Amino acid sequence: MILPIVAYGDPVLKKKAKEIAKDYPKLEELLENMFETMYAAHGVGLAAPQIGLPIRLFLVDTEPFSEDEELSDKEINQLKDFKKVFINATILEETGDEWAFTEGCLSIPDIREDVFRNETIKINYFDENFVERTEVYTGLIARVIQHEYDHIEGVLFTDKLSSLKKRLIKGKLANISKGKISPDYRMRFPLAKKGR
Repeated sequence: MILPIVAYGDPVLKKKAKEIAKDYPKLEELLENMFETMYAAHGVGLAAPQIGLPIRLFLVDTEPFSEDEELSDKEINQLKDFKKVFINATILEETGDEWAFTEGCLSIPDIREDVFRNETIKINYFDENFVERTEVYTGLIARVIQHEYDHIEGVLFTDKLSSLKKRLIKGKLANISKGKISPDYRMRFPLAKKGR
């Protein structure tokens, strides 16, 4: 089932999410719905707070990035085959040079800005079968994970922008909260007037 994506301005996006237990109700169904929602919105990642659930869960599928012709064959293959669920994740370290990449977010449609992030991460998490894993990722995969991880920490990519950039997009962000946009996927707007 495709779920509405929560828009910028909803308090759930600014909350630090809570861990879940192995017996979380209907987890398998939730994961199916989240993947379906993410694909319907043409995303490469989706965190539970983006569908209104303040829990430490996100998923990633970087396959769309594999179509970038500037990448090496190795990078293309890594991105094409990277599809994972992260439950109760903790980033243990962020290392390497910071690099800029233009990011967007399904909760903040029509806004894309350069964000600086570290090149490499080490992350501890549970997969969809609640098997604990600790893994190291680099490049675009690390970036997508960092972006989604920020969601479960109550941080949006717009929080990482300079104060000047934030001022420049303030009006656009207000319009998103009010539902004065036309995304091509279902959304829930915190400040939308009823009856619209």
